[in-house]
Amino acid sequence: MDITSQPNAGQTPAKPAGGRIVVITAGGDNPNVMINALAAHFDDVVVLQEQPESKAVFVKRRARKLGWITASGQLATMIVSRFGKHFTRRRAVEILREYGVSAALDPALPVHRIGSINDPESHVRLKALQPAVVFLISCRMLKAETLASIACPVLNFHAGINPQYRGLMGGYWAVVSRDSENFGATVHLVDEGVDTGGILYQSRQVPGRADTMHTYPLLQTAASTGIAVKAVEDALTGRLRPVDVMAPSRQWYHPPIWTWLWNGLRCGIW
Repeated sequence: MDITSQPNAGQTPAKPAGGRIVVITAGGDNPNVMINALAAHFDDVVVLQEQPESKAVFVKRRARKLGWITASGQLATMIVSRFGKHFTRRRAVEILREYGVSAALDPALPVHRIGSINDPESHVRLKALQPAVVFLISCRMLKAETLASIACPVLNFHAGINPQYRGLMGGYWAVVSRDSENFGATVHLVDEGVDTGGILYQSRQVPGRADTMHTYPLLQTAASTGIAVKAVEDALTGRLRPVDVMAPSRQWYHPPIWTWLWNGLRCGIW
């Protein structure tokens, strides 16, 4: 299967034999879409849902890396984005309908609440579940000791094309960079870097005129459930084959509020 391809939307193959898939996430509509898709294809899916990180912790960590001014501007964008989603609900519904997915988590799925996957007690909880595959989507970055404690393949869904758009807001930055051919998503192996693990599959989409920073991630996720299912199948059957992609590597972050406003007013990219 080509790295840039995925199964046709709407296909529901017979559930393959295999072990347990443990999904680690902080929750939300986009992860729910992916978790539901995995549960539709695999018999044993369990969710470990982290408590969301506080904004104060986020700003302090980002300030240490980028400075307080930039970190505060990024926080402002995150706050605006939360309110902005109210104005893009119609487009979000269209995306869900187009790809035949749901953002309401299947109530039959077992969900275990944890503080952070990096806590020692969470290590114990995860080990007790005896996963055959661990699948990450919208969760904290695994610390080295956490990753080392997991004995099975660890995969991550990233809403961006690696290695060009590692980190956050990959779809947004591809559009801003006039690099629309690299608007898409990646499923990759997890290592100690930020989205630097071996690439397994990628999918690409064409955002519509009604799409913005608020709907890009949902579009990337809804259109990419097939590559996630394929990667998990490969992990369960011992057929993981990472692919080397020769392209510039860069890590991105949330745009500061002034960058977001400038791109919106000047270029119509919101």
